[in-house]
Amino acid sequence: MNDNFFDISQEEEIAETKRFFARVYGWMSLALIITGLVAFRTASSPEILNFIFGQHFVFYGLLILELVLVGVLVGAIQKMTPMTATIVFVLYSMLNGLTLSCIFFAFTTGSIASVFFITAGTFAVMSLYGFLTKSDLTKLGNILVMVLVGLVIATLVNLFIGSEILYLISSYVGVLIFVGLIAYDTQKLKKLNVIGNEGTDEDKKEAIIGALTLYLDFINLFLFMLRIFGRRR
Repeated sequence: MNDNFFDISQEEEIAETKRFFARVYGWMSLALIITGLVAFRTASSPEILNFIFGQHFVFYGLLILELVLVGVLVGAIQKMTPMTATIVFVLYSMLNGLTLSCIFFAFTTGSIASVFFITAGTFAVMSLYGFLTKSDLTKLGNILVMVLVGLVIATLVNLFIGSEILYLISSYVGVLIFVGLIAYDTQKLKKLNVIGNEGTDEDKKEAIIGALTLYLDFINLFLFMLRIFGRRR
């Protein structure tokens, strides 16, 4: 439920919600652009590639740092200023670009671009559905989160057994999970957005957390789709 700080009309509430999502999508788009540019630049530099992927501890160190940044942003954002939260969010998107640069070795540039646009179209449709639907997606979201946990476990197991069938199944399941999560998370953000605090520090931080949530959904959907539709080198 939205907490109303002021007695505002339904039209004003709808307008404020739209402005909130405009900021969420704006931050998310900025993060995707940063990630894409960093990934492409990294893939074009043998020196940077050798530094990141030539030594396992550097690559895994970056992955751990990414997890730490997400944890800090989600867990401590209420104690941060909007500027600090923004810096952490942008830094995370840059680090993600460094680690995602490896896709340029596994897949052709053309197929990466094609899958990106497919992902963007799918994201737009599902996010719009989550925003407009009157159905409560809470139960669906809870189920998807549980299935996601199972998918993570299956993926870790497959690192050791190397089953192509399990790889393919997990790819399709991953697509279904994040297609659903995009709608669920969009609806959740709509419900959690506090009406009446537009322009405050809390409002700005809410937008950043919302952008992070949808950014992660987008990136994961893109990677699973790439596993299915990407043309390998």
